[in-house]
Amino acid sequence: MTGWHETPPTAVLILRDGTRLEGRGIGAVGVAAGEVCFNTAMTGYQEILTDPSYAGQIITFTFPHIGNVGANDEDIETVNMAGSSGVRGAVIKADITTPSNYRSAERLDAWLKKRGIIGIAGLDTRALTALIRDKGMADAVIAHAPDGNFDDAALDAELAAFPGLEGLDLAKDVSTTQTYRWDETRWRWGEGYGRVENPDFHIVAIDYGAKRNILRCISDQGARITVVPATSTVDDVMAHNPDGVFLTNGPGDPAATGVYAVPTIQKIIETGKPVFGICLGHQLLGLALGGKTEKMHQGHHGANHPVKDLTTGKVEITSMNHGFAVDRDSLPAGVTETHVSLFDGSNAGLAVDGKPIFSVQYHPEASPGPHDAHYLFKRFMNLVREQKGVPQLAE
Repeated sequence: MTGWHETPPTAVLILRDGTRLEGRGIGAVGVAAGEVCFNTAMTGYQEILTDPSYAGQIITFTFPHIGNVGANDEDIETVNMAGSSGVRGAVIKADITTPSNYRSAERLDAWLKKRGIIGIAGLDTRALTALIRDKGMADAVIAHAPDGNFDDAALDAELAAFPGLEGLDLAKDVSTTQTYRWDETRWRWGEGYGRVENPDFHIVAIDYGAKRNILRCISDQGARITVVPATSTVDDVMAHNPDGVFLTNGPGDPAATGVYAVPTIQKIIETGKPVFGICLGHQLLGLALGGKTEKMHQGHHGANHPVKDLTTGKVEITSMNHGFAVDRDSLPAGVTETHVSLFDGSNAGLAVDGKPIFSVQYHPEASPGPHDAHYLFKRFMNLVREQKGVPQLAE
């Protein structure tokens, strides 16, 4: 008679405090350390896993069914389609099923393996999420070994070597190293992605870890874009004679990236050109204006975060992904808070009084997420139109 036995785990997630979680390995085989966060979005796992803002992080998905619509080559957010976004790992509850979607080109587990992302399935992601909410985002090591054999000493060493995200500049790791042009517009049903024709404006985007859909949303406003590296100087930016400057999203500690980014942004402000920042770009703008940033307890990660636009009184549901925030109390006179998170009251936007400069902490381009905040791209381009003497468009 054959006795009952349990299948040995083929993946582990070990937190800095010693908590050990075992499950089934998916995706790439290997070991990686990072900061564990949780994401509450119900859709868009492929866009999340390719968002460079998640560099250095292990993403826990709170929605139990991840991978059920497969993966494709369209729903990718990192500009480098063949490369990694810097995500260290993925944690899911249910096993990945056979895809059920007409746009699917492959299974998620095969897609993860191809992109070098280590995953673990079978964990109680609700319990892990509750742990993060109580104790904060934890440093951890994730490992996948198909034979179930783990070298605990090696895993401990990998985790010990991970410095944590505080004080870490990751923008330079995910930024482009070469200047390039962008003219792709947003995806439309039955048409796919388009191209901006006869653009009226020229925007320079400083790439701290740009998402493709942010660039598409700007192109949709009739602009061609020149994307430059994170380490670009003000001379590099202004050599392209832009009508406006965009500060992209990105990963890591804004204070660390600000060492080289803040002086450039301060000089761009002096030019009088319209400036718009999102996520890390928002934080860097806050630093350039004299404010401070702080590490958040659990961060904001998801596609269902309510934000109030204090300039209009409207509430919008937004997509968010950040572990640092601008300290509103540090903002100097002449800088106004424009948006606020209705989850915890943290700062979600700012503007410079009397100047065409503003930014938001959340992601108005969504992907994934609602489209409530798409008006911000038109707001930015209206500042450009005003400066060029062109009639503005209604938001």
